[in-house]
Amino acid sequence: MPQTSPFASELTWPVYDEKVRHGATPILIPIGSMEQHGHHMPLHVDVLLPTEFARRAALEVGGLVAPPFTYGYKSHQKSGGGNHLPGTTSLDGATLVAALRDVIKEFARHGVRKICLVNGHFENSWFIVEGIDIALRELRWDGIEDMKIVVLSYWDFVDKDTIARLYPNGFPGWDLEHGGVLETSLMLALYPELVNLKAAVDIDPATFPPYDVYPVKPEWTPASGTLSSPKEATAEKGEILLKVCSAGIAGALKAEFGQ
Repeated sequence: MPQTSPFASELTWPVYDEKVRHGATPILIPIGSMEQHGHHMPLHVDVLLPTEFARRAALEVGGLVAPPFTYGYKSHQKSGGGNHLPGTTSLDGATLVAALRDVIKEFARHGVRKICLVNGHFENSWFIVEGIDIALRELRWDGIEDMKIVVLSYWDFVDKDTIARLYPNGFPGWDLEHGGVLETSLMLALYPELVNLKAAVDIDPATFPPYDVYPVKPEWTPASGTLSSPKEATAEKGEILLKVCSAGIAGALKAEFGQ
């Protein structure tokens, strides 16, 4: 493998060691999930997208991309269709927190002092924060107090003007964008061979009552598994999203890490 790869796992250990031992090189960790994304996209959408955004950001700021977390927290019915759907394979919150804590501490042991967690699965959010909090606390016990960690989800960089361009007929909201225009457009731009738009199910945005029930009621989730229609997705929209989100992520890392 080339020694100039932005992927940490593709480097030899001496090259990796030289890059990170002094703490100047940021490590970007994509955090995704194995989750159904409708009839038209594969189960690893939430891994592919944050990994690509991390790769682009790493090239921009001189960072390295760590191997992604390929399993995430349980799919919530109102934002991912629900953990009951076939293919969705999830972790307990405590498992995800513990794994994140361990990985952060390991990178700190290598000399890393700048980490960015690039989230691609909505339900991971609070468990990421908990993993960071525990890791930083335990690192302080070991005398490491100069670690800085940035957490971001790529969709948060989509501004109102871009939303208006992408959704001329109205924006359903990020919670209902599971398998919809945003993710499908990005996949069409990046991995068109993995998208079968002809198989996509055109539905109205899902509606839910203002409360949750457990065990979940499967009939609340649209049969497609998506929570809004992907039919208006295009590769051109994906290119717009790539540009906006990539610029936003790189700008955030430059601001926080001084790259």
